[in-house]
Amino acid sequence: MVLLKSEVVLKAGDKAPDFNLLGIDDKKHSLSEYKDYKAKLIIFMCNHCPYVQAKVEAMNEIYEKFKGKIAMIGINSNDATKYPDDSFDSMKIFAKEKGLKFTYLVDETQEIAKKYGAVCTPDPFLFDSKGKLVFHGRIDNAMKPEDKPTEKTMISNIEKVLFEKKIEKDFDPSMGCSIKWKSQQT
Repeated sequence: MVLLKSEVVLKAGDKAPDFNLLGIDDKKHSLSEYKDYKAKLIIFMCNHCPYVQAKVEAMNEIYEKFKGKIAMIGINSNDATKYPDDSFDSMKIFAKEKGLKFTYLVDETQEIAKKYGAVCTPDPFLFDSKGKLVFHGRIDNAMKPEDKPTEKTMISNIEKVLFEKKIEKDFDPSMGCSIKWKSQQT
């Protein structure tokens, strides 16, 4: 397991790169279908990573707390050939077993992860109603799978976005397993 911290590629104020990806509902989804939400939370994630598995409860809490107000989208960019636990069929099973209700998409070409600069799982990006990046970073302050969070970073930042308050720290790196690239990233 290669452990990485998220890095800055998109900067605060940058527009969310568009996508057109297949979801576990067997439909294609693009960023434009979420344009009417007050915020968009895009989380690069996968099924097999212990860091993602440790955040499932927190992700479900975010979805339940803000459903209808924010769009929440999980994107799996891992190489499913080398990591079959992250295959499209496994994504459907994982979502059902873990009770995920938010959109979960597959980025087979890995181009979307590269456009966002995602490097680890989970790697969350929070955008405002205009589609501008306002926060890139951790879901909470539990940095290892066995840690218990004492601060709900993402919930606090989503609340700030919804109430149009400034997020003081726009980058607070997440930590997790590296995205499993099909070949060396260029």
